[in-house]
Amino acid sequence: MPIHHPRPFMTVSAAPQPSASTEQRKRPLVVMRSVSKMFSSGTLALSGMSLTVENGEFVSLLGPSGCGKSTALRIIAGLGDVSAGSIDWPSSRINAKGLPEGDISFVFQEPTLMPWQTVFGNVHLPLKLRGISKHAARDDIIATLATVGLKDFADAYPRELSGGMRMRVSIARALITRPKLLLMDEPFAALDEITRQKLNDDVLRLWKETGITVIFVTHSVFESAYLSNRIVVMKARPGRVHADFPLVTSLERGPNYRTSEEYRATCEKVSHSLLEAIGFPLDGHGEIH
Repeated sequence: MPIHHPRPFMTVSAAPQPSASTEQRKRPLVVMRSVSKMFSSGTLALSGMSLTVENGEFVSLLGPSGCGKSTALRIIAGLGDVSAGSIDWPSSRINAKGLPEGDISFVFQEPTLMPWQTVFGNVHLPLKLRGISKHAARDDIIATLATVGLKDFADAYPRELSGGMRMRVSIARALITRPKLLLMDEPFAALDEITRQKLNDDVLRLWKETGITVIFVTHSVFESAYLSNRIVVMKARPGRVHADFPLVTSLERGPNYRTSEEYRATCEKVSHSLLEAIGFPLDGHGEIH
């Protein structure tokens, strides 16, 4: 869902000129510069993590559980401060809260829906916080529900929906404000494989249709290789970038891609990198030793 902040949490760069020019769009959307994060417990979650995300990219953060993927995502969202380093927004104007103008939306691991509200009411929530009535927002909400295949379920309650449908509501709620950046924290991890693959296809379609920038956290090699146009492999805690893979394919992402040699080779390459990142060196034949 959209993020609202009472105060800035991070160091930010100076605001660029007011006009959102083509030249401005060519600049990166967000830049993490040597970001470290230590919690009050003494746990060092991130150490000197640097990452640049361009406008319109679909970037997957891939790594083992506990490597700081979600921590990095929350810091980008402004839901936590940095212990060292900074977050810069080169292509955006910075608002009074220290974040870029244009919403950042966050889809969490659980749908986090209000059980007493209908699907329509849950998607309306971010607009309600802006003072926009249900009546004024109705057309936008119905159109957004249609994009995630839930137009006919506007009056249903979360308890009446499957797990996959509840996650679609969460995605619709995140998209209703037309965000500039969509952050997704392992949103499909608890779903069955068939539902997960269908939602992967839906998210890819929405990314292509809207031109939104997506940063997607996952611990699945197969999911990252299917969804992304770039995979960032993170080391085990303290998290930092181990490898950065741009993914370019002439094949349409779909059932044929999932069974292609290109997809298999990509998964193998990324798997080897992930094993190295968690401390399992490989020999020249790709075997663990």
